[in-house]
Amino acid sequence: MRQEYALCLPPAACVALFQELPRAPDLNAALCILEQVRQSLLGDGLLTINVNVTPDRAEDEAVELQRLWSSKPGAYPVGGRKHKPMTPWARQLLRRGEIFVGEGDATLAEVFDDHAQMTSMGLHAIVNVPLLAGGRCVATFNVTGSRSQWQPHEVMLTRLLAALATPWVLQSAAGIQRANAALPLA
Repeated sequence: MRQEYALCLPPAACVALFQELPRAPDLNAALCILEQVRQSLLGDGLLTINVNVTPDRAEDEAVELQRLWSSKPGAYPVGGRKHKPMTPWARQLLRRGEIFVGEGDATLAEVFDDHAQMTSMGLHAIVNVPLLAGGRCVATFNVTGSRSQWQPHEVMLTRLLAALATPWVLQSAAGIQRANAALPLA
């Protein structure tokens, strides 16, 4: 049986999401609004958005991700790249386009190469939401939090924020992917 959850947003979050966000002049302004809402409702943490820049010919072996945006660019700089082998996490999130919820330090250590950096920042759980276009995962919306476990309404909120970020991210992702496609093969 599928459980259903209600999501109640405070008035300030509704104003930010439904009045300010549509008027944001650019990607950074839009994501700053989403980060403010995330922080006000989920507390301290990290929001990053990674674009899938994997060339089509290499998608079965590994994936290449490039960071488009970060709420903590000192620790996770924009433009940073990650080469990810085709692990169960990569297949779930990037191939099948399914959300990944990772809870606790052991899960972070199993899935992420940078788990020590995450835990040193007090981050112990993550929600990765695939941003899809044409059935393909074009980018990921990643929220890492200080809790060790997520509540169902927190996962739903993260999915809502990801959905609202999608048009902004897809527009920027297309430009990054075009630029990467023009690069000579290594």
